[in-house]
Amino acid sequence: MVYPSVRDWLFSAKTFAAAMIALYIGLALELPRPYWAMATVYIVSNPFVGATRSKALYRALGTALGAAGAVLIVPPFVESPFLFSVIVAAWTGTLLYLSLNDRTARSYVFLLAGYTLPLIALPAVTNPTTVFDLAITRTEEILLGIVVASIVGSVVLPSRLAPTLIERTDAWFRDAAFYVSETLSGHIAGAKISAARQRLAATVNGLEFLLSQLTYDHTRPDIVRRARALQGRMQIFLPLISSMADPLIALVRSRGAHPAELAALLADVAQWIRSPTLEARHAAETDHQADQLRERIAALRPAAEALASWDGALLSNALWRLGQVVDVWQDIRCLRTTIVHETALWRPHFRHWRLGGTARFFDQGMMLFSTASAVGAIVVACALWITSGWNDGASATALAAISCCFFAALDEPAPAVFKFFLSTCASVVLAGLYLFAVLPHVHDFAMLVVIFAGPFLLIGTLIPRPQFTLVTMLTAVNTATFISIQSAYDADFFVFINSNLAGVAGLLFAYLWTRATRPFGAELAAARLTRSAWADVVVSASTAAIEDQRNLYARMLDRLMQLLPRHAATDSHRHPSIESFRDFRVALNALDLRRTRRKLTNDLQGAIDDVLTGVRQYFEQCIARRERQPVPSALIETIDAAVAQVTMRSIAQAQVDAGRQQQGQPGQPPQPRQGPQEGAAVQGPAPAAPSRERFLRDTLHALVGMRLSLFPPQAASGGGSTGRETAA
Repeated sequence: MVYPSVRDWLFSAKTFAAAMIALYIGLALELPRPYWAMATVYIVSNPFVGATRSKALYRALGTALGAAGAVLIVPPFVESPFLFSVIVAAWTGTLLYLSLNDRTARSYVFLLAGYTLPLIALPAVTNPTTVFDLAITRTEEILLGIVVASIVGSVVLPSRLAPTLIERTDAWFRDAAFYVSETLSGHIAGAKISAARQRLAATVNGLEFLLSQLTYDHTRPDIVRRARALQGRMQIFLPLISSMADPLIALVRSRGAHPAELAALLADVAQWIRSPTLEARHAAETDHQADQLRERIAALRPAAEALASWDGALLSNALWRLGQVVDVWQDIRCLRTTIVHETALWRPHFRHWRLGGTARFFDQGMMLFSTASAVGAIVVACALWITSGWNDGASATALAAISCCFFAALDEPAPAVFKFFLSTCASVVLAGLYLFAVLPHVHDFAMLVVIFAGPFLLIGTLIPRPQFTLVTMLTAVNTATFISIQSAYDADFFVFINSNLAGVAGLLFAYLWTRATRPFGAELAAARLTRSAWADVVVSASTAAIEDQRNLYARMLDRLMQLLPRHAATDSHRHPSIESFRDFRVALNALDLRRTRRKLTNDLQGAIDDVLTGVRQYFEQCIARRERQPVPSALIETIDAAVAQVTMRSIAQAQVDAGRQQQGQPGQPPQPRQGPQEGAAVQGPAPAAPSRERFLRDTLHALVGMRLSLFPPQAASGGGSTGRETAA
């Protein structure tokens, strides 16, 4: 058992103090429901001041928007109950959909505005003339809690988000070092490797929301920019490792073992990646080590004549990828150092024309379905309330709406709704004990603080822990609400039971509703993401113009990061998570072939067009049949034929360039090295190749990468003899 840390106790004490201050002020100002101020403190409080400020601001905006909506719709529609129910549901659904389209902290504005309206509007239907006063007082109570929580969190030993960012990246570093070491050893499957891959993706995904709160933490703008660059390179790192793994494994299958020089290089790269992160004063040492590795990679780069063999093509591809990995890892380490020590500007080693996209992938179909489920729950709950004539049915409908909105983004919300239900039941019991057994003996506010301190301080220590955050926060909020502290003690057991059981009933209904309407789980979401990835492969391999390849790349990478955590760990070499990487690489290699073909001769352009057509038709077939199909042998033969043509032209071009140099004639002007594969770039000390030969080698790398992605070495038979040797 892990006991609460000092930081957990500090957060709990600060939150409890803020809650008591807000409750005291609410009682002093004679607000109708001062307990809402206390509950709001527990809702907005976060161990980090930046997160508390952002949530406080967005809660204030969302509350004001939802309250204004309630004032607008209650008077004109209250006489038409069913129409009123549909309007409330439509409002909630619209705002919920907007919140699902925003993965930053701003989404809280829309989410809160969506369920604040039913919280205010539904209880007001029996007396619509009070809706304005109800909206005003609810806003005042919530703003009071927001202000107090923000002040206490900012003044009393504030905790910053930047150290947490470093803690999460350090955990990512450990997983990444293990993942790279296993990959360089030839292992890409296994339960531990799959689990590490999932954690790496989950960490990167979680950083996006964290980074949206950094600006509220008084973090310098340049540090925020570096943090975003760090997250971007962490996101790219996983596909780069995947793109390096297949050619290395294929080399082992073909040769039985790596040559001594390559094996030593791989071991040194793994050791460099496993080495601990250094302080700022050691940054030059890290740069020197990376430069040495790049020099060794360039020295092993095979000549054009060596590309005629399959081993030569694989070695060239693997070294290209290895150089990209070194560049990205050096950037990641340097970025971490500059963030921790706030040092001077960093110089990126990893550059590529494809970087810079800001698009994100949203499964609009699932989002609309989730929204429709929440809307349907509100309409049905309202209909049951109206037909039953239950006076306290408004509370049941409101809590049903809240729970459906809270967990709409989850693949399978029913278990989370059930936790909400259980925490509410616990809150009812705890509130009942306080209200009827303890509070009758309380005669002043100081004694009230003392009797609240024990359970609320204990609950508060669990809120910072992700596995307990939801249950403990809801327990604290619901307990504060159900006790309904007023300036004078006035408790009625039957009123308490009737009103609070209504909330329990609403949550039970929400659980049954989500269990019935959304039973699919992560499997459906993963299948939809996979089919969407196939559709982007079709787009990448088509002849249609692509408006912005940077945003296409960013969207595909974001979807890949969403897909990985949804797959369970496994030992299979054809596991869906590994296949998802390969689909991603097929799309990027197709884009690279489209880019390089413009620099090739007509006969080579025809060969590339045949490859792209075969890829497009294959993935169109997968989409049509809604499952992955075996790769046609004809597509592999088409790729092999294109590889053979490009290889022969590359050798001939190298001979021409060599002859020109012997005769003292300059070749084509050198071009900066730029990696066309898998969304990466290599910028190292290796000499730049002549332009024409560079494009031929880039084309060969894309073709080899595509072949390995479609026909990975684990699926081959006969020690790596896949027919490529004959084609070459």
